[in-house]
Amino acid sequence: MPASAATSTPRLTYGSTRLSGRATAVIGMRRVGKTTFVHQLRRQRVADGLPAENLPYVNLEDERLRGLDVSGLTFLENEFNRLRPDVRKAGPVVWHLDEIQNAPGWERFVRRLLDSDRNEVIVTGSSSALLSREIATSLRGRSWTVPLYPFSFAEALRHRGAAIPEPPFALPGHERARLEHAFVDWLSTGGLPEAQQLDPETRWQLLRDQLDVAVLRDVIERHEVRQPVALRWMVRQLLSSPAALFSVQRLYRAMRSQQFGIAKDTLHEMLSYLEDSFLIRLLWMESASERQRMVNPRKAYPADTGLLSLFGPVGRTSRGQALETAVLVELERRRLDVRYVRTPKRREVDFLARTADGSAELIQVAADASDPATEERELRALEEAGEMFPGARKRLLTLTADGLPPNAPPDVVARPAYEWMLTLPGR
Repeated sequence: MPASAATSTPRLTYGSTRLSGRATAVIGMRRVGKTTFVHQLRRQRVADGLPAENLPYVNLEDERLRGLDVSGLTFLENEFNRLRPDVRKAGPVVWHLDEIQNAPGWERFVRRLLDSDRNEVIVTGSSSALLSREIATSLRGRSWTVPLYPFSFAEALRHRGAAIPEPPFALPGHERARLEHAFVDWLSTGGLPEAQQLDPETRWQLLRDQLDVAVLRDVIERHEVRQPVALRWMVRQLLSSPAALFSVQRLYRAMRSQQFGIAKDTLHEMLSYLEDSFLIRLLWMESASERQRMVNPRKAYPADTGLLSLFGPVGRTSRGQALETAVLVELERRRLDVRYVRTPKRREVDFLARTADGSAELIQVAADASDPATEERELRALEEAGEMFPGARKRLLTLTADGLPPNAPPDVVARPAYEWMLTLPGR
């Protein structure tokens, strides 16, 4: 992510990254801005009075450190202590270890740093295993995570130097038209910092390279995938049909028809690897029964709407898919637990989002709900889901103001999605 003033402010809105005795894990997909965020944190500590010498930074993506393991990390620490013997007199030493998953055994090193006097640790990684396996087991609860996502719509506006309207729903016509144009452009561009304000051809190549590197480094190499061609076929299938229902059984049959000799268990593993690397987001159906949840199809979404352009131009149909993807990412950015809902009459509501305090919201996404047939379908699904979750708020989000349903009932909040994204949660 460019270290410009336009990007510095929004990335520091994740709250404090200091929690006594715990490592901070900054996680997210490749090129989302983790390294820039870490350097922002370092600059902030210097501004708070901690000397720069107390803020060592190690980039484990550097080719000169390829093959570094826990013993190599210990060597770096010993050299730092030898060169800076008096550094702790000025305050704590804050270690910044970038793309830490590239150093096998790193968790033992981090745990020892936390046990030592006056050390703080910030690690970054392009693998959600940092959140699950290594952190949960090896660090034994002595960590917490700061997930980074592609630019939100608000962050993309700030990056371009555009003002964020307050409030977004009280705009004159010409300003609303300009905002809607920026929103549609953001859906097509995506939120990866490097992709902003590039011409379409250059952006397409950048995103293609980004996807190829993520699949190669974070999936094939990290997990030693033995059938890379089958994996890439799966990636194309999932990302070319975002928000569509899928099952491993259906994927298995399709891959067998393509002459891939692959086991169903291998497909499950590949799917988990793709989610682990933040390339896709998987959505389960809401159900009180674990068995019912497991046997029903899931939905797959790309981690960023810009990836949709790799599989075809963003037209009328794919705009709806991009919009639904953007809403899901925004819900996750707001730290909500998200599922989709299927009613007893087989209608679907795109998202059931729950907050930490247990409140719930049903959210239906439609690029254009002004057509009577679409309006009836979307609102009927919300009504039936509302009977299943009587305490949940009901919301319908559209691409533009012209796409709003003309006859939404009073218990459904119908708004353009960009207004919702630019408004504080809960409003």
